[in-house]
Amino acid sequence: MNKHSIFSNVRGDLASGLVVFLVALPLCLGIALASGAPLFSGIVSGVIGGVVVGILSNSSLSVTGPAAGLTAIVLTAITELGGFDIFLVAVLLAGLIQIALGFLKAGSFSNYFPTSVIEGMLAAIGIIIILKQIPHAFGHDIDNEGDFFYLEKSGHSTFDTLIESINYIHTGALIIALLSIAILIFWEKTPALQKIKVIPGALVVVVVSILLNEFFIQSGSNLAIVTQNHLVSLPSFGEIQNGFALPNFTELTNEKVWIVAVTIAVVASIETLLCIEATDKLDPFKRFTDTNRELKAQGIGNILSGLLGGLPMTSVVVRSSANINSGGRTKLATIFHGVLLFTFALSIPFILNKIPLAALAAVLLMVGYKLAKPSVFVHLWKNGYSQFIPFIITVIAVVRIDLLKGVGIGLAVSIIFILYQNLKIAYSFKKESFHDGDVITIKLAQEVSFLNKAAIKTTLGQIPYGSKLVIDASHTKYIDFDVVELIKDFRNVTVKDKDITLTLIGFKEQYNLDITEFQHVKIKDSKEDKE
Repeated sequence: MNKHSIFSNVRGDLASGLVVFLVALPLCLGIALASGAPLFSGIVSGVIGGVVVGILSNSSLSVTGPAAGLTAIVLTAITELGGFDIFLVAVLLAGLIQIALGFLKAGSFSNYFPTSVIEGMLAAIGIIIILKQIPHAFGHDIDNEGDFFYLEKSGHSTFDTLIESINYIHTGALIIALLSIAILIFWEKTPALQKIKVIPGALVVVVVSILLNEFFIQSGSNLAIVTQNHLVSLPSFGEIQNGFALPNFTELTNEKVWIVAVTIAVVASIETLLCIEATDKLDPFKRFTDTNRELKAQGIGNILSGLLGGLPMTSVVVRSSANINSGGRTKLATIFHGVLLFTFALSIPFILNKIPLAALAAVLLMVGYKLAKPSVFVHLWKNGYSQFIPFIITVIAVVRIDLLKGVGIGLAVSIIFILYQNLKIAYSFKKESFHDGDVITIKLAQEVSFLNKAAIKTTLGQIPYGSKLVIDASHTKYIDFDVVELIKDFRNVTVKDKDITLTLIGFKEQYNLDITEFQHVKIKDSKEDKE
C-alpha cells in the first residue's frame, strides 16, 4: 500500500482525528459566539470543513473550519447586513469567488511567502495559544475560546486577562489542568504508550478530567466545576432548531452583500494559503499542496456552509498543527474529525458538556508549546540577522495586532532585507596590479535588476583615468534594461573621456552592445576568454 494513501495510517489517523475533534469543538463554538452567530453555525462549518474540504483538498494534513481571523469581519457584516440569513448569501458568494481564484491560479501567491515569515507566524500562533489558554487553565473563562485577538471583546488586552486570571484561580480547574499536562507529557515520553496509537493522550485527559470532576461534585468538594461557563457548552436540539438559518436569496442584488463576499473571499484565501504553506513546512514527509486546488476546495466548502447555515471557513493552523503533533499523516484524520463533530454534537451533547475547559486548555497549551519552542528561536538566530529580524518582527506583530497585519509587516521587513542583500550581491569588484597598469574587474551576479543600477553607476563613475576595465557577465542570466543602458552610456562617453580600455565578457547578443565603432572597447565571448 502507498505510504501516503488515505488508508496507510488508519490507527494513527483515527486517533489524531479524535484529538483534532476535541480541539476543534470548543473553537467552533467559541468562534461562533465571538462572531455574533448562532452557536451551531460553528459546528456546521467545522463538519463541512472536515468532511467536504477534507475530501476535496490536496493537502494531507491541513484541517479546515471556522477561523478566528474572520470573527471581526463576520460580526461587523451580520450587524451591517441586518441578519444572519443575509450574511449567509455573502458566504455562498465568497465561495464562488474562491473557486474563480483557484481557476485563475491565484494559489501560486503562496510561493512568495518567505520561510522566516512563515516560521514567525507559527511561533506567534503558538505564543497566542499559550497566552489565551493559561486563563482557561486557571478556571478564569471570561474570554471566549476561539478569540485570538490581542484586544478582546471584553475590552481587555490578552495580557490584562492573563494577569487578572491570577486573582480568579479556580483550584479544581487548576488541578485538572496540571494533571492533564502531566498525562500528556507522560503519554508522549513513554515509548510503550506511543505504540498504542488508537488511544491518544488527549482522550485520556478528557476521560480523566470528566471522572475527576464528577468525583468532586459527588463528594461535595469545593473543587467541583459546576457552572457551565467553565465547561464545554453545546447547544440543545431546541436551540439548534431556533438558531438554524438558510440564506435569504432575495438579497443577491444587495451591493453590501457583494462587498462582504469579496472581503471574506480575499481574507479567507490569504489565511488559507498562509496555513497551507505553514502546514507543508510542518509535514514530516515534506509534501507540497496544490494551492489552486485548495482554493477550489475551500470555495466549495464555503458555498455549502452558506447554504446550510454555517460560518465562512479557512484552513486553520491550530487544528492542523494539532493533527500533525498527534500523529496524523493522511486526510483521513481531517475527515474523521468532521464526522465526529457531526455525530457527537447531535447525539451526545450532554456528555461533551461535562468536559472542563481546563482539560482542553492543557491540550492546546501543548500544541502552543510545540509551535513556539525555544529551539525555534535559537534556530532562526543561528541563521543570521537577515532571517531572525523578519522572524521576530512577525512574531511580535502577529501577537500584538493580528494574523494578516502581522504577516504583512513581516513580509515588508523581509522584502527590505531581500532588497538590501540584492544590492550587495549584484556584482563583485576586484582590482589587480599588473606591470602595464591597473586592471579592474567587475563580475556581475546571475541576476542584475534595476535595483542595482545606483550601485553599479557609482562604481563606474569611480573608475580612474587610463584604467583597464573588465565587465564580466559570464555567469549572468538576466540583466535589467536600465543596467544595460547604463553600461552603453559608460561605453559611449566615459570610456573615451577617461581613456579607459574596456573589455566586455559574456554579454549576450540581445543586449545589443555593438562595439565595432569604439576603438577603446573590445568584447569577448565567455568561452573564448576561458581558452
